[in-house]
Amino acid sequence: MTDAESDSRAQSRSLRTLIALDGDALPADIRAYHQRTKHAPTRYALGPAFLDWTSQPNPYRRFEGAPLVELPLRDAEETPPFPGPAPTPAPLSRAALGLFCELGFGLSAWKSVEGSTWALRNNPSSGNLHPTEAYLLTNAIPDLGPRAALYHYAPEYHLLEERARYEADALPEGGFLLGLSAIAWRESWKYGERAYRYCQLDAGHAIGAAAQAAAALGWRAEVLTEPSDDEVAALIGLDRADAWRRREEEHPDALLWISTSENSQTPDLSSLLAAPRQWSGKANQVSDDHDGWPVVDQAPRLCRKPRMSPPSPPAAHPARQAPYASQIGEVVRKRRSAQKMDGVAILSRENFRAMLMATLPGAEPLLAAFSWRPALSLLLYVHRVERVEPGLYLLPRDEDVAARLRAAAAPDLAWTPVDLNGFEIFLLRSGSFEREAAQMACLQPIAGKGCFAVAMIADFDRALVEEGGFAYRRLHWEAGLIGQALYLWATAAGLSGTGIGCFFDDEVHRLIGLSPDGDLFQDIYHFTVGGPLEDVRIATLPAYPPELRERA
Repeated sequence: MTDAESDSRAQSRSLRTLIALDGDALPADIRAYHQRTKHAPTRYALGPAFLDWTSQPNPYRRFEGAPLVELPLRDAEETPPFPGPAPTPAPLSRAALGLFCELGFGLSAWKSVEGSTWALRNNPSSGNLHPTEAYLLTNAIPDLGPRAALYHYAPEYHLLEERARYEADALPEGGFLLGLSAIAWRESWKYGERAYRYCQLDAGHAIGAAAQAAAALGWRAEVLTEPSDDEVAALIGLDRADAWRRREEEHPDALLWISTSENSQTPDLSSLLAAPRQWSGKANQVSDDHDGWPVVDQAPRLCRKPRMSPPSPPAAHPARQAPYASQIGEVVRKRRSAQKMDGVAILSRENFRAMLMATLPGAEPLLAAFSWRPALSLLLYVHRVERVEPGLYLLPRDEDVAARLRAAAAPDLAWTPVDLNGFEIFLLRSGSFEREAAQMACLQPIAGKGCFAVAMIADFDRALVEEGGFAYRRLHWEAGLIGQALYLWATAAGLSGTGIGCFFDDEVHRLIGLSPDGDLFQDIYHFTVGGPLEDVRIATLPAYPPELRERA
């Protein structure tokens, strides 16, 4: 999903992308979209024939005419030990929001080589394209604004743009709302029809980034399951003519409640939407020119979220893990997407266990933000982990899902339990799977050169039957959230990770004996963890100028 799909590979593959499944007909449902956008060894999903650099989308949304609120930069201050949370919740203030926005969605560094310069962010994105936008709705905060307001975060300059102002406080005490949205054109410019998948994976990563940022302040993030897309769009202004430009539609994704004190109550959206607001600002244009991708435009319509009843509570939170010596701020800002792995580094058994535990349902602080039942199992290619035999393993994150996956998979898989000091993974096949990991990840060596790689297998059919098309999005959110946990815990362990969105879907299914003709279970995301090889030609520059630390 993320930076492992290098520009050179993306261009060479797009030149070979010559077929679409019934290319003149739009998919009738989200299952058809998923099938149409699969990669295979003999063909790739439909993408651009070349990258048109003249139409490259601007990665920064701005609202011309909106009042600006400068946020202080707090990157030189101490933060709690990773993973947190801080023992005492910080008061909700402009300074606290400055740290939350920076750790969640701000810049982590600038990179420069041979005259080219580009920014990296604390929330990762496929191809560094960043379709996700962040909006905050808060009550009046003395040093932020005199009234309740909706703000858009502008990461390039670390400031808030006031999009709407309320006449009176609109939220319950003890928290604020975070809205996430996506501009799919930023992804389809490079990745074509598969782009909608990546937008949803990015949303999952952003949820995780927000949850980790909240933990640095002793706050708690929770994805709200009830609001409809229409409600979220109206709340953050995406239903307005000034919210986006033609052919650059911005779609609502997740709405989160960030609790800044214990026992805070989530807000009543109906009263929020009925409250009078004064709007300001007009969205910038992302590109001067566009290539049409009707399938990507169609996909959001196939999985719109209606207002939903709360799901059954997810599994209880696992026991808290011991903190690392690193601070949260250090881990978040050091996280990178590795471009190559050294094929040498060995992951300790203890760190392997910690990483896998961080992906379990309800694990603090990231997975605890996700309110739906777990639907993903992790297929593990273990290459170089201390005292863990190389082989193909499965981490079952839900007993019922794992039982049905086992029944659908090949009967000759071993399913030998391996205890990792308190929880089990299952050895399916022994031996080296470095070659298979790389082959399944669109022939990318990085998947075989790490310490281990992951294919995330979704309980696909049941989720869509029970929840409708929206389930497609929340499955990808869960996958992105797991990826964000792996990113951060790998960084804390002194290694690196990379999300991989290019993989041969049905070849992974065949590897464990799932029928490629059905969709009971589907592979939706890959990830790898290992020792990174740094490109010494690329210079790293500070994310922000030092004068931002002086903002009062």
